[in-house]
Amino acid sequence: MGARRMLRTAALALLLGAAPALAQTPAEYVDPFVGTTNFGTTNPGAVVPNGMMAVVPFNVMGSDLNRYDKDARWWSTPYEYHNRFFTGFAHGALSGVGCPDMGSLLTMATTGELEVDYRNYGSEYRDEEASPGYYAVTLSKYGIRAEATATPRTSVERYTFPGGEGHLLLNLGEGLTNESGAMVRRVSATEIEGMKLLGTFCYNPQKVFPVYFVLRVSKTPSAAGYWKKQREMTGVEAEWTPDNGRYKLYTQYGRELAGDDIGYWFTFDDLQAGEQIEVRMGISYVSAENARRNLEAEQADGESFDALREAALGRWNADLGRIRVEGGTEAQRRVFYTALYHTLIHPNLLSDVNGEYPLMERSGEVGVTEGERYTVFSLWDTYRNVHQLLTLVYPERQVEMVRSMIDIYREWGWMPRWELYGRETFTMEGDPAIPVITDTWMKGLRDFDIETAYEAFRKSATTPGAQNLLRPDIDPYIERGYIPLGFYAQDLAGDVSVSHALEYYVADAALARLADSLGHREDARLFRDRALGYRHYYDKEYGTLRPILPDGSFLTPFDPKAGENFSAAPGFHEGSSWNYTFYVPHDVEGLVRLMGGRKRFVEKLQMVFDEGLYDPANEPDIAYAYLFSRFPGEAWRTQRETRRLLERYFTVEPDGIPGNDDTGTMSAWAVFTMLGFYPDCPGEAAYTLTAPTFDRAEIDTPQGTLTIEKHGEGYIRRMTLGGRPLSKYRLTHDELLRGGTLTFELNNETNK
Repeated sequence: MGARRMLRTAALALLLGAAPALAQTPAEYVDPFVGTTNFGTTNPGAVVPNGMMAVVPFNVMGSDLNRYDKDARWWSTPYEYHNRFFTGFAHGALSGVGCPDMGSLLTMATTGELEVDYRNYGSEYRDEEASPGYYAVTLSKYGIRAEATATPRTSVERYTFPGGEGHLLLNLGEGLTNESGAMVRRVSATEIEGMKLLGTFCYNPQKVFPVYFVLRVSKTPSAAGYWKKQREMTGVEAEWTPDNGRYKLYTQYGRELAGDDIGYWFTFDDLQAGEQIEVRMGISYVSAENARRNLEAEQADGESFDALREAALGRWNADLGRIRVEGGTEAQRRVFYTALYHTLIHPNLLSDVNGEYPLMERSGEVGVTEGERYTVFSLWDTYRNVHQLLTLVYPERQVEMVRSMIDIYREWGWMPRWELYGRETFTMEGDPAIPVITDTWMKGLRDFDIETAYEAFRKSATTPGAQNLLRPDIDPYIERGYIPLGFYAQDLAGDVSVSHALEYYVADAALARLADSLGHREDARLFRDRALGYRHYYDKEYGTLRPILPDGSFLTPFDPKAGENFSAAPGFHEGSSWNYTFYVPHDVEGLVRLMGGRKRFVEKLQMVFDEGLYDPANEPDIAYAYLFSRFPGEAWRTQRETRRLLERYFTVEPDGIPGNDDTGTMSAWAVFTMLGFYPDCPGEAAYTLTAPTFDRAEIDTPQGTLTIEKHGEGYIRRMTLGGRPLSKYRLTHDELLRGGTLTFELNNETNK
């Protein structure tokens, strides 16, 4: 577990020993250190549900004490559990993403002589503590206790100094982003404002955007000023420049300063032992003026650090408390609520308190929303389960997110795929807004403009590839029913044609359902037929999906295991053919027929698990275990495999997520699975059942409380819904919610 969490864990153990499980608040079961190693890319920083601000310890640069350094490899998170060198708090960081960005505006506290080079002012640390909305650490080099908490758009840090001379630093030159350039301006002795350029997420050099900030310190400094790294000079010029190639301190300059590697420092020369100084920051993606508005609106004059910390905790308990579980082990409750916590970080707020936000792909232009505008639509990931969870439990937020997606279309002409702060990064593939919004609509949340959404969907599903930003390889998809190798990428090692096509099939199947719902019968037939094009890829020789060459023949030679462990393989994105072959959730029965019947289908699917061909960190196969329950007498396999996967890959340790959390997608799988049902077909308002983890769970939904009860352990022997016997393992959304109470009776027999 590690010494850094010992104090927190001991305190939790005392609480658990003093009271029964139900006496604990949901937030007390959350461990923000879960997922902070094994490339889980989560962090233990302070954040509120779906908040714009995240205050995150930054420990991935500056020292060989670190196991992982952002400058030594491709790295996408500001924090790694095993690293030892702290260089400040990052503001506005991301959680569970696979590309570096954000994680900048680094604040740091030091003592002794002023030092502005992070390699020198960074410190080892101890006594880490993290809980929802709060993080604290002791900086060993200085004896400073650093604490942080957050509101939706602002942060406050509290530094307790040992006495003597101390400093507060704002480093604008470093961060997780690959972009450079910043500006800072002194407003008063205790306030500065400015901006930093961010972006280039996932190889997109033009997808840049600014973050604006206002920073205030709670004590008037004895001295303050700017710093900037000077360029290397030669010859006479170098002889005349004492700061050649070094950081220059500006002590007699008081206007704005801009550059690539700049910062601002405050010095306090009369600190008493135990004296505390606070740093308060508001951010905005519109303007420094809005950052100030956010700060003043969300941190009332005189509101203490402790009051803001309690308010953050209250937000988390309110959200986490919409699902209440009983029974299970302490570890299982911790896994559950930590997973639920991770699903409530992204998407997050983009709009300021006055409703302003940066318009989509219209750099420099500002829009105004009457509700909230959201961002970080990592939809290739989250369309599979995160938005289904939000629709079920947090419907008011999901509706605002859907409205945000529709407004993105109005502003830009296309729905988002992987949107980041008003820029479309085009990361991954597919047309994932279609199943998200279709799913929301089909489940009865309809307070949004569905006709405009449908217009957007039809546009991306029919526009020729040369003009189609979401489906650039749509032409052969329409003409042939599939995408051949080499059409999208000439380099076959980088070709992902099968993955692209599969995502289009899933999207078009959802679009067909939506078209039916809206009365567009011809469209429904068109898109339903298109969604069956996956059959072209099925190869009887291997019993898998196989890439197709431009002449219509299968790729030869072919290895269905090629692409494992995220290696490059023709046709598939971040996976092998085995990770994709069963990803036809909209036509499982059709795939069964291709494979020669249910018996062969089940045997082959079981082989995927038995021979280690399943990748728990890869989204296309994330629902594989639920496919068994489609067939009479085979549901026990779903129950066995989901239990195995939970026990093996989801724990309370720092590596307790099976790889990248993908903005909560892995965690959402655990939440649903532990509750006993899963949305295994994106865009279809249905769930497949499995044996739940807890004796009882109560879920607040728009239709009232859904109760799930479990009696016994092992495999499902009998089920009732609303007191009536249940013979099927797949339920519609309406059936589940109307039933009110879903009861499972379990025993140790497999019920084959």
